[in-house]
Amino acid sequence: MSKTLMKLSAAALALCVAFPVQAQDTPAEITVDTVIATVNGTDITFGHMLMARASLPERFKGAPTTELWEGLLERLIQYEALSQSDKAEETYRVALALDNEKRELMAAEAMQTIADGAVSDAAIAEAYKAGYVDAVQGVEYNASHILVETEEKAKELVAELEGGADFAELARGNSTGPTGPNGGLLGWFGKGRMVAAFEEAVVTMEPGDLSAPVQTRFGWHVIKLNETRAVDAPPLEEVRAQLEQQIKQDAVQAYIKELVEGGEVTRLDYKEIDTSILNNLGLLAD
Repeated sequence: MSKTLMKLSAAALALCVAFPVQAQDTPAEITVDTVIATVNGTDITFGHMLMARASLPERFKGAPTTELWEGLLERLIQYEALSQSDKAEETYRVALALDNEKRELMAAEAMQTIADGAVSDAAIAEAYKAGYVDAVQGVEYNASHILVETEEKAKELVAELEGGADFAELARGNSTGPTGPNGGLLGWFGKGRMVAAFEEAVVTMEPGDLSAPVQTRFGWHVIKLNETRAVDAPPLEEVRAQLEQQIKQDAVQAYIKELVEGGEVTRLDYKEIDTSILNNLGLLAD
């Protein structure tokens, strides 16, 4: 599409009173085949208006319907008048653009049909079972730690703990971290919530274990693993939307793969081609 037409497309809504419109009786019932206007004998139907509305930028879609009606109709009238003029020509560029647009629209229709047909209560239940009920959701950890500045101090604390000292008391008396006052308790956390070195130590421990001193950017930690628990699967309704989306995507991708692999598809070997030719849009000039 030329830059002139692209600019006209964006500005057309502002031109909704540019041409006079001959008044007609309003039909009792409008269908997609109802003729809304004619330009030199060529019909513009309500279906054409609906498709034009569907292609509007998001910023126009909340506009009052009266304004939309006037703007869309005037845009279609202007486009039809221009397309009939002696300045308009179905150039090679136009023909290629129409080919691509038809291809994309037909493909979109096919994908929508496949996606809609793939979703059912049974498919959602099966996806939920496979992705959540039967799948391991992971483990959460409940741990406490004492944070100090040096490895030597951390080793001293490990020795005291192994000798029977109370972990919470040592945390309150020695930890420089914000959890010190509550005995070093970190609460429950899953993988990815702690810095790497801390997490790597925790996942190798059993409940009740003490770690050797662990260094992170915050200092030196002495860690006690209190408990672990399996992560519960979320309720079905909480994940239904994402399951539906995944089912649709999987169905579409599977169908496309089946079509391409089962069809007779040839491809030009481009390895010897200078692919920068893609930037030469001047080749489309007539």
